[in-house]
Amino acid sequence: MTAIRYEFIKTCKQTGARLGRVHTPHGSFDTPTFMPVGTLATVKTMSPEELKAMDSGIILSNTYHLWLRPGHEIVREAGGLHKFMNWDRAILTDSGGFQVFSLSDFRRIEEEGVHFRNHLNGDKLFLSPEKAMEIQNALGSDIMMAFDECPPFPATFEYMKKSVERTSRWAERCLKAHERPQDQGLFGIVQGGEFEELRRQSAKDLVSMDFPGYAIGGLSVGEPKDIMNRVLEFTTPLLPDNKPRYLMGVGSPDSLIDGAIRGVDMFDCVLPTRIARNGTCMTSQGRLVVKNAKFAKDFGPLDPNCDCYTCKNYSRAYIRHLMKCDETFGIRLTSYHNLHFLLNLMEQVRQAIREDRLGDFREEFFEQYGFNKPNAKNF
Repeated sequence: MTAIRYEFIKTCKQTGARLGRVHTPHGSFDTPTFMPVGTLATVKTMSPEELKAMDSGIILSNTYHLWLRPGHEIVREAGGLHKFMNWDRAILTDSGGFQVFSLSDFRRIEEEGVHFRNHLNGDKLFLSPEKAMEIQNALGSDIMMAFDECPPFPATFEYMKKSVERTSRWAERCLKAHERPQDQGLFGIVQGGEFEELRRQSAKDLVSMDFPGYAIGGLSVGEPKDIMNRVLEFTTPLLPDNKPRYLMGVGSPDSLIDGAIRGVDMFDCVLPTRIARNGTCMTSQGRLVVKNAKFAKDFGPLDPNCDCYTCKNYSRAYIRHLMKCDETFGIRLTSYHNLHFLLNLMEQVRQAIREDRLGDFREEFFEQYGFNKPNAKNF
């Protein structure tokens, strides 16, 4: 009995996007879905109760950061991540691979794993497929990620080929080292950059290992959006229809819709909370920077079409005042709004799939949001 099960519900006749449900040991969630990121076992400034009020069924936590602080053994002693952070719904943990490659100034990749320096204090550390599994088994997440090599963009075909081959070997080692397959599902990560041949090879290798789910890695790392969409178009059909598909690190509204149209089920990104801390808000009319002086006497909500706690109770002028005074409550309000906006957007996407009109919804949303305009501001 696998810990993770994907239930297919229907395909959008207009686009081919799919509606489904993922069942985990800590409940089920509907897909396509967005996963708020709680890097250090907390979604910044948000309580678990607030996330539940937004109908978040799954959040993401970060293996690398929790390994360094407080340490995976402490989380294990606490009874696992769910008890430690008082969250009784699903949790996905990444493998730590992306942080090793993005945060460390020094790293040396070997077949056994990666030598690198702790970005906090400079200590030498080593992370391998086996260690990544040990940490995630201790954390007790519902969905774990295989340890993969995260190549930069752009990278040469030759470099990417070696990287894909190593990622496949590491994936096999992860499967062997995984100690709790009955209550933690392990996803493989398809790599290969923008090269279709390598994506095909990576997908073939991983599908043969029969993971309960698959992620598409190596995107949203600086490549243009048309390249990301093209890669998705030839990658998602390579993955099994009866397993969930997860696009890592993607959270802008346009990319969520375009990813769903191309068959993706799960997304995550720090974007909504990161930009919220600078006063940038997602609204039905587009990007709004509430710190701007023009909102000093604007007593309307951030988004007149939003029914979130922030928009029902507080004005742009008040939130601007809080942000200008560095009051934490301002960041809480903008973070709540942005997370609600994306979770609500995904519910609208699911409803459009039910009604076989996701293509129409995309056009309406892009027009209203301003993505169709020349020089449109994105995040």
